[in-house]
Amino acid sequence: MHHATPDERPARSPQPETTEPADDQNFVQSPVRVGTTLRTPGPWWRLNVAGVIFGLIPAYLSLTPSLLPRPAILQGVMTAVIFLLGYAFGRLLWATGRRVLPWRVSARVRRNVWISVLVVTAMGLSGLGAAALAWQNEVRELVEMPPGGAPHAGLFILGLLPVTLLGLAIGRGFSTLYRRSRARRGTPIALGISILVGIVATAVIVSGAMFGVDRIYAASNAEPAEGLHAPTSAERSGGPGSEIPWDTLGRHGAAFVSEGPDAQQIRDITGQPAMEPIRVYAGLKSAPTTRERAALAVRELERTHAFDRDVLVVATSTGSGWLEPQTVDAVEYLHGGNTAIVSMQYAYTPSWVSFVFDPDAPVAAARDLFDAVSAAIHALPEGAHRPKLISYGLSLGAQGAQAVFTSLADVRARTDGALFVGSPNGTPLWQKLQAMRDPGSPEWQPVLDEGREVRWMARSGDLDLLPGAWDYPRVAYLQHASDPVTWLGPDLLWQEPDWLTPSQRSDQISPDMRWIPVVTAAQVLIDMLMGESVPARHGHNYGDLIVESWRAVTGSSVTDPAALARIQDTIMQMASIQPFGG
Repeated sequence: MHHATPDERPARSPQPETTEPADDQNFVQSPVRVGTTLRTPGPWWRLNVAGVIFGLIPAYLSLTPSLLPRPAILQGVMTAVIFLLGYAFGRLLWATGRRVLPWRVSARVRRNVWISVLVVTAMGLSGLGAAALAWQNEVRELVEMPPGGAPHAGLFILGLLPVTLLGLAIGRGFSTLYRRSRARRGTPIALGISILVGIVATAVIVSGAMFGVDRIYAASNAEPAEGLHAPTSAERSGGPGSEIPWDTLGRHGAAFVSEGPDAQQIRDITGQPAMEPIRVYAGLKSAPTTRERAALAVRELERTHAFDRDVLVVATSTGSGWLEPQTVDAVEYLHGGNTAIVSMQYAYTPSWVSFVFDPDAPVAAARDLFDAVSAAIHALPEGAHRPKLISYGLSLGAQGAQAVFTSLADVRARTDGALFVGSPNGTPLWQKLQAMRDPGSPEWQPVLDEGREVRWMARSGDLDLLPGAWDYPRVAYLQHASDPVTWLGPDLLWQEPDWLTPSQRSDQISPDMRWIPVVTAAQVLIDMLMGESVPARHGHNYGDLIVESWRAVTGSSVTDPAALARIQDTIMQMASIQPFGG
């Protein structure tokens, strides 16, 4: 009898190896081979229970109050993003636990957990919905805004659902990609492919978004706005005799030189003689580089005889080249037009774009302009009249203006005063001075050396609270306790800030606001987007403090109380209607 050799024997059919389903998913699709096992993805609408739990907790916490009222639709978007981050973390934790622990959750336990999650979710939505509205109305009352109502709930859902569904769909797509890659090439290669695809997709999305932002703002900020006309005054850039063409000033530069009070308007407000204020501005198209624009601006100062004025303000603009009208108008009113203000553009995108993608731009522009103006003043003949040289910046402009100097002593040595408004949290000089503040003084209103050289102002009258002398040259910082631009920094992700501790908290901040890791940073980020949408006296709107702070830093030729009151009323009216242009 012939016996089959081993090579001739028929191969035994391999028996499929079964495993229990991944996570808590149902077997409703054809199986997908993963290495030597078969795993089956669940339907697209099934969620991981651990992910839902870890997502819902921070999502509910995101409804708690923060510095400023949050629009309902933005609150919905923020809550969705926080839920998705928590969901991803929870799902990763679940997957790691399944690989480390031999124990598996039974179907009955999973079902009971899901029932509990649904019940808690329903209770949370009903209870927290009412609490969230109450919290937001509490914050609205603090910033002098009317309360919100029921329609906010609908807008919240409008922001929440699309972002949540889109995020889950993207996550499911990456999960499917990883699973299929793992089935064909193994875990390390699958992980690498998934990460690479994620990086490429993110790069494409960010690049596309930035290209769109760049094109949009290039079109809107590169040219003067319709309805504006070149100034007829020789004291303005773009006007008669100016070396700087009108059409090179950009949208905000053109507004700066064509608007603002003239001599007659200043006389009407102050009741005193007035001069025509000098305004000099160089746009991105006025010269190719920051140094060339700075040199061009200095020639304009010389042409307009700006060095003969009492006050010369070197103003660093926000990201798009904007200068806050009420601030520049105020200093002109206070000095009867015996002023010159010079600035230049370093970008046409908003401040946050410059901050993220080109943080050196405001620094280079501020340094080149200040150095050029300072050199021109020091080159004046011995005994010649020299104006007070003042450094000024708002928001990203404040960060750029401060970057010119290495220390407080350097500011006072190289200027006759400085006013920095709404400094971003990452400003090095601001951080250094905050760290040096006198013990016991709060972060939102610090005191340094009893206010002898520098003072902070959050509310009217703050500059005069300290009993000691304030020596000249004076440096002043304006920072509302509720300004998110000042308080949003990376440390807020993992560390409770001093300004939220009970001993240092301002009465302008909701007593129900609590620091929550990651969540508070997301809340303050949304607050920053709305920083100028609140009335003066709050957030990033400083119209209430401008007149008082200018008088403290530069002095004033207007002393009549009635005239000063009229100036303050004019500036406050502008602050109530002026949108942020940064």
